[in-house]
Amino acid sequence: MIKFLGGNQLTLLQNGADYFPALEAAIDAAQHHVYLETYIFADDSAGQRIGAALTRAAQRGVATHLLVDGFGAQDYPLAALEALRKAGVAALVYRPHISPWRFPRQHLRRLHRKLAVVDHSLAFVGGINIVDDQRIPDTAPQFDYAVRVEGPLVRPILHEMQSLHARLTWAQLRLPRETHPKALPEPAFAGAMRAAFVLRSSLRHRRDIEHAYLRAIGKARTEIVLANPYFLPGRRFRRALRLAAARGVNIKLLLQGRAEFRLVQYASRALYKQLLAAGIEIFEYQPGILHAKVAVIDGRWATVGSSNIDPTSLFLSREANIVVYDQGFAATLQASLNAAIVNDARQITADHMRNGLWIQRALQWLSYSGVRLLAGWVGYGREME
Repeated sequence: MIKFLGGNQLTLLQNGADYFPALEAAIDAAQHHVYLETYIFADDSAGQRIGAALTRAAQRGVATHLLVDGFGAQDYPLAALEALRKAGVAALVYRPHISPWRFPRQHLRRLHRKLAVVDHSLAFVGGINIVDDQRIPDTAPQFDYAVRVEGPLVRPILHEMQSLHARLTWAQLRLPRETHPKALPEPAFAGAMRAAFVLRSSLRHRRDIEHAYLRAIGKARTEIVLANPYFLPGRRFRRALRLAAARGVNIKLLLQGRAEFRLVQYASRALYKQLLAAGIEIFEYQPGILHAKVAVIDGRWATVGSSNIDPTSLFLSREANIVVYDQGFAATLQASLNAAIVNDARQITADHMRNGLWIQRALQWLSYSGVRLLAGWVGYGREME
């Protein structure tokens, strides 16, 4: 059950242009502790900038913690990681080694969430990795969001990050470097927004993010605007969208237009025909890579986070989303999404699907069949039917 907490102030951050300066400034202002989790930590301008901020914090006595994923950050140089450790950063790698003899689902259990907490009063939650979002020449910056959080919601985010870092510290036989007080005061009220921190993990929170979406879609009465780069929902999710459309809800999906992973994009397009037939509008983002995992429902409910709507995110990886129940926040996010739909997206219609080359349709269904086969290996196959 989602637990909403009141008294928060949430600020929407779009792309690295908003996010990296805000994160760097927060780390530079830290007095007690910093926790940072990310799937990708690149050795580029963004990674060096945030790495330098972590180093400065550690060197002035702040308990500084970094956790990166062993697959997503596999290209981060070992020498750079060791340099952070020598500077005093408690840097860990999540699942650094995966045995080739393990069942395939073990390879896909990744740390995909993007979180940060500074002291006990400020947090960041979203989909933005520590990587230059304009790394692809001749394209727009990667389109993504994060949320700056102040207020009582910071506490459960901090608790989750501390717990995971402590477990990994013990498992990897690294001595803990905790120098901040164990008993921290409750974060003060900072605003009037109600929000919840929603996780996906393999123990207590296996389907929390998916259920949050399904409950909100099931209650939708007027409009759903959803952006997601890897859109391969299971049958329950697709059914919820079709039922919402049947009762008159206007549904707009903003999906990937530039193929970052062709298999996933082709598989996603195999679902377009049934979604269009249900009256759902589909738009593909064109200027660059769409990486946003967000939604707004009925102008009041909104979510921003790391979770894709595909088997890996909904069934295997560690993910984290913020769910916000606030008209002002929802309006800001929806205005941004509507601008992207109007200015930067191409609408896909039934005519596009009918007029497509037969080889494209064949590739789409072959890709979808391949993804279904993979989903079966990891235990999600029936949901994909």
